[in-house]
Amino acid sequence: MKFGGTSVGSAEAVAQAAQLAVRTAAKGHQVVVVTSAMSKVTDALITAARQASTGRWNPALRQDLFDRHKTVADALIGGDTARHTDVLDVLRQRLDRFEKLCYGLSMVHELTPRLLDAISGTGEMLAAPLVAAAIAARGRPSHPVDATDVVVTTDQFGGAEPLMEETRAKAAARLKPAIARGEIPVVTGFIGATRDGVATTLGRGGSDYSASIIGAALDADEVWIWTDVDGVMTANPSEVPEARTLADVSYSEASELAYYGAKVLHYKTILPAFRKRIPVRILNSFNPTHPGTRVTVEGDASARGVKAVTSIRGVMLVAINGTGMQGIPGIVAKAFDAVAEQQANVLMISQASSENNICFVLSAADAPRVLAALRSALEVELMRGHIDEITAEQQVAIVAAIGDRMRGTPGIAATVFGALGKEGINVIAISQGSSERNISFVVTERDAAAAVRAIHRAFQLDTNH
Repeated sequence: MKFGGTSVGSAEAVAQAAQLAVRTAAKGHQVVVVTSAMSKVTDALITAARQASTGRWNPALRQDLFDRHKTVADALIGGDTARHTDVLDVLRQRLDRFEKLCYGLSMVHELTPRLLDAISGTGEMLAAPLVAAAIAARGRPSHPVDATDVVVTTDQFGGAEPLMEETRAKAAARLKPAIARGEIPVVTGFIGATRDGVATTLGRGGSDYSASIIGAALDADEVWIWTDVDGVMTANPSEVPEARTLADVSYSEASELAYYGAKVLHYKTILPAFRKRIPVRILNSFNPTHPGTRVTVEGDASARGVKAVTSIRGVMLVAINGTGMQGIPGIVAKAFDAVAEQQANVLMISQASSENNICFVLSAADAPRVLAALRSALEVELMRGHIDEITAEQQVAIVAAIGDRMRGTPGIAATVFGALGKEGINVIAISQGSSERNISFVVTERDAAAAVRAIHRAFQLDTNH
């Protein structure tokens, strides 16, 4: 069971999380909990580290963090003096370490990725003792476990990858005996450590990743991700009020949805569970009776066609145009080498078979850098007239229609583009992979919500059919 930041964001939320873990264990399940930091804590830690590296260390933050966590401890275990004292001692030790790191940073003025990892993982190390104490207060033995003792990773600071064989061995040694004794271990999400014991983080969305890694390492029956929504939805409910929760999706659908803007799961986070064929459930800790969404290898075999529609905003369409591009090898390679050098992520690519135009979509934040790099890399082609122009179109959005069973189902594209035509929405660029489980297209940003609604309506996604 993994609990996200909002699911441990207050005393009430931590109490609810503890109750859910205890109730599940009482039904005969063996439970391991993975916890995120309390909501907004990680952002505060990263900001503190960045400020300290410019010489502006604010010692008041340490007290703010202590007070926030102490308030939760007071509410949950205030009546148990010994346990309360123990938890506060642990919080003080961890905040002492955080303060020393920030103070050192304010002296040396250099924030390395390794040091940022050591600081930004503090939030989980503050939350785990609170969650464990809340579980123990409800009659189930529980202890916090630092993931630095369990999850072994590469030394890619800021986005480390798990070393699964070593993690499996450590999970067996550290967690299995506690589980066998009927305890509920509470593991810190987001963080791990290298073989040498140096703290790392798994990148943003890392607590989901931690749950999937630990679930795979323990051969769990299921991984439950407790969050603040009812599961994976057919569309963003703020764009489509009639959107509904999907009971079952496949790993491939979940990864497509995560990639195309659905915030529920990061596609990378479910990989360890997927490799072990372990189902992942998305559940709402504020609405625990809702069955949520189950993510499995096969998904919902009865579903036909499009399952969900999603959109990505804040993007820019870059186009390379020129009648002289035809039959000139290497232009595409040069273009994407330039994009890769800027470490920019390409969200979608489209090329006409005439070869007169290639366009791709990037995050708007990356686009200015990429444009400059492209103009430099393709300077000769521009000069020779092989390329007429390199343009960037702002205020666009990607809309994607997604579903495993789109493959081999005739008429899907006709329905998608027929629905857009009916609404008078102009499509700027189109891309469909040969997997056929995703049709993506670019529209103006102002048309994006209407496009999502039109496709949702055309495939009757508001009804469970």
